[in-house]
Amino acid sequence: MGLNKKSVDDINVAGKRVLCRCDFNVPLIDGQITDENRLVAALPTIKKLVADGGKVILCSHLGKPKGEPKPELSLAPVAKRLSELLGQDVKFAADNNVVGENARKAVEEMKDGEVILLENTRYRAEETKNGEAFSKDLASICDVFVNDAFGTAHRAHCSNVGVAGLVDTAVVGYLMQKEIDFLGKAVEEPERPFVAILGGAKVADKLNVINNLLEKCDTLIIGGGMAYTFAKAQGYEIGKSLCDDSKLDYCKEMMEKAKEKGKKLLLPVDSVVISEFPNPIDAAVETEVVDIDKIPADKEACDIGPKTAEMFANEVKSAKTVVWNGPMGVFENPTLAKGTLSVAQALADTDATTIIGGGDSAAAVNQMGFGDKMSHISTGGGASLEFLEGKDLPGVAAANDK
Repeated sequence: MGLNKKSVDDINVAGKRVLCRCDFNVPLIDGQITDENRLVAALPTIKKLVADGGKVILCSHLGKPKGEPKPELSLAPVAKRLSELLGQDVKFAADNNVVGENARKAVEEMKDGEVILLENTRYRAEETKNGEAFSKDLASICDVFVNDAFGTAHRAHCSNVGVAGLVDTAVVGYLMQKEIDFLGKAVEEPERPFVAILGGAKVADKLNVINNLLEKCDTLIIGGGMAYTFAKAQGYEIGKSLCDDSKLDYCKEMMEKAKEKGKKLLLPVDSVVISEFPNPIDAAVETEVVDIDKIPADKEACDIGPKTAEMFANEVKSAKTVVWNGPMGVFENPTLAKGTLSVAQALADTDATTIIGGGDSAAAVNQMGFGDKMSHISTGGGASLEFLEGKDLPGVAAANDK
C-alpha cells in the first residue's frame, strides 16, 4: 500500500483555488443537523487552507439523491452551520448542476481566505460512476485538490478520484492523514502484540478481513453474531442464533489457518441467550447465561457472556495495538450491551494504541462515553474495513506521493 502521501502541510495554497472534498454526509431531520461530528472533524483542514490564503471551495455528497436534485438533501444547512463553527461566512453556491453558472460566478468572485460550499456532488449522475464530464467540471474551478473524506475513500467517484487525476497537485487533508497514520500503521507495521477484535452480525461481511488479519495480528478475537457460525462449525448446537450456513467450511478453514500460523483465535466460551428478539429493539428482555456448547435449541444468543468478556478483556491488557470493528452483541438494547461495554471498557483502560474501525463500533464507543479514551476512531466504516482487508483505497491512492 502506498501510504506516504503529500498532505496539506507539504504545499502552499496562497492565492490558489483549492477544491477540498470533505465528508459532510450528516444526518438531517427537517433541515436540522442532528449530529455535527463530521463538520467539526473537517475544521482543522479548512482552517489551515484559509490561514494559508487559499480560495477554499468545499464539496461533499449527502445521502443518496441518485443523480438528481432533491431539495431535502441540499447542503444549504451545512453551509449555514459551518459558517457558525468556522466563525466566518461560508457562501453556499446553490447550483443543481453543482458546477454551473452560479458556482462558477461564486468562484470567480472569491478573495483569498474565503470559503464557499458547492451543492451535493451526488446531484450529478456521473459522480458515483466517476464520469469524465463532472470530473472535468470540478477540475476547471480549482488549481489544487485536497481530499479529506475518508468515509468515501473506498469508492472511485468524480469528487475524490476523477478530479485528482486532472489537477497537478492532489494531497490529503488532516483527517485522511490521521486515518492513514493509524489504520495504515496498524495493518502494515503494528507494535506487537497486535490484537484484532471483530464483531457484528455476518461472517460474509468480514471474510477478507478475517483472512488478512490472521496474516497480520497475533490474536484474533471474534464475537457478535458472526461467532455463532464459528460455534456451529465446531459442532455446537446454536439454537435460533444468527448463522451463515454457507460459511461453515470457511470458518473451519480459518480455525485451521490460525493453528498453522500459530495465531491465537479466541471465540466465545459462554453466551447470553433470550427466547424472543426484543421489539422494539431496546425493550426489556429476559436473559440467561449458558456455556457456548449448551445453547438451548429454542433460544437465541445475543451477546457474549461474562466469562468470555473477561477472557477478551484479559487479552487486551497485554496488547500494544488493538483494532476493533463490530459490536459483541445487540448493543442497541441496554441488557444485551454488556459484552460490547466490557470490550469498550477494556480498550479504555489499556495503554495500547486503540483503533476503532468506524460504523457500529464507533457508535457504541461514543454512546458509552469512551470516545475520548481511544487513540483513534475511524470516520469511515466501509473504508476502514477495506483498509483492514489490505485493499488499496482509490481515494488514498489518487493523492500525490511524497
